[in-house]
Amino acid sequence: MSAPREGGLDAPTRHPIDWQCEDYFDADKLNKELERVFDICHGCRRCVSLCQAFPTLFDLVDESTTMEIDGVDKADYAKVAEQCYLCDLCFQTKCPYVPPHEWALDFPHLMLQAKAQAFSDHGASIRDRAMTSTDQVGRLATLPVVNKAANALINSRSARGALEKSLKIDREAALPNFTRPTFHQQSKESKPVVEPVAKVALYVTCYGNHHDPKATDDLKTILEHNRIAVEVIRNERCCGMPKLELGDLQAVDRLKRTNIPLLMEWVDKGYQITAPIPSCVLMYRQELPLMYPHDQAVQSVKAAMTDPFELLWGLYKQGKLNTDFKSGLGRIFGQSACHQRVQNIGPRTRDVLSLIPDTKIDWIDRCSGHDGTYAVKAETSKYARKIVRPVARKASASNPDHLTSDCPMAAKHIASAMGDDIEPLHPATLLRMAYGL
Repeated sequence: MSAPREGGLDAPTRHPIDWQCEDYFDADKLNKELERVFDICHGCRRCVSLCQAFPTLFDLVDESTTMEIDGVDKADYAKVAEQCYLCDLCFQTKCPYVPPHEWALDFPHLMLQAKAQAFSDHGASIRDRAMTSTDQVGRLATLPVVNKAANALINSRSARGALEKSLKIDREAALPNFTRPTFHQQSKESKPVVEPVAKVALYVTCYGNHHDPKATDDLKTILEHNRIAVEVIRNERCCGMPKLELGDLQAVDRLKRTNIPLLMEWVDKGYQITAPIPSCVLMYRQELPLMYPHDQAVQSVKAAMTDPFELLWGLYKQGKLNTDFKSGLGRIFGQSACHQRVQNIGPRTRDVLSLIPDTKIDWIDRCSGHDGTYAVKAETSKYARKIVRPVARKASASNPDHLTSDCPMAAKHIASAMGDDIEPLHPATLLRMAYGL
């Protein structure tokens, strides 16, 4: 087989994540690969505006004695990995050297390997372990008495100041409240659908259950309104994305062992699976399949997983989407969530919302810089605010009636940066409003 040609038209491909191989945790081999990739990135610099990982790398090079990667102390390589939150945009939108190019760069998954080695060697702080333990924290914070105390803590300036000093949780970060009752506690039986156009199992997610049950219910309602038979998956666990970003691959494995058999029950019944949060969809569509390339159940779940607006747009293309909207929504400013954007499905949320009459859509394909924890941690929140600033400026200039993103955390981060009183809404909520449901 001949070597791949630079500048070819072959689509980017991802190689499996060989995390169960001994070499994956070999520090010398990792440093050698980091040096190789960092040297290529230093010579290219196309990704400098994407996130803080690349400016950190380039500053290390430019401030070294040689002004080349060989002048950078290998102990400082970790500083680059600490700034990567696995948005995947460099791989998907910027890098010309991804596979099948012979240089085969996969910067995000190399950063994942560095995070995994760091976690294996040093573990993580109490704060980071807690923030990525979404099931446990969510269950605790939605208990009857604890719920009020948790939300009071989140919304108290003095308490937030104390949290910043003790746990380094940024006092200005936009944190979501915990909602009681949760989605699972309040959700009703699914409506029977005569001759459904599709069958969907709803993977509620930690965020959709503990933080935004209304948006999850809105999604369920609009799917049923479009003659989709919806069943709610019960007893699910976190998808594992927060633990993946921490580098705790053993925790990802434990969550996978619980969730995949649960999801397979619905796959075997002929259901597609969807979720209100793009990161969770991506976890089952990309990360777990790459971690377990030979696990047939994981691959089957991957094939069944779909983004909710990808599903709705597919119905529209078949002439099966209900377009009997009762009211327009004015001007909407929307942001493409990174973990939806890199699924390579196109701007389907924007496309569906554009079908609503008397509605003007302003949309931006740019990272908000939030990530699940990056914008919350005191040591990185300043970079998250820098990354979101251009998005917030565009949003403010749009003077929208509604602000939205498929990632509700990104939407809250943008709204906070705007400094306005605008309440960000999930796209499913907007669609439900337009249907008059």
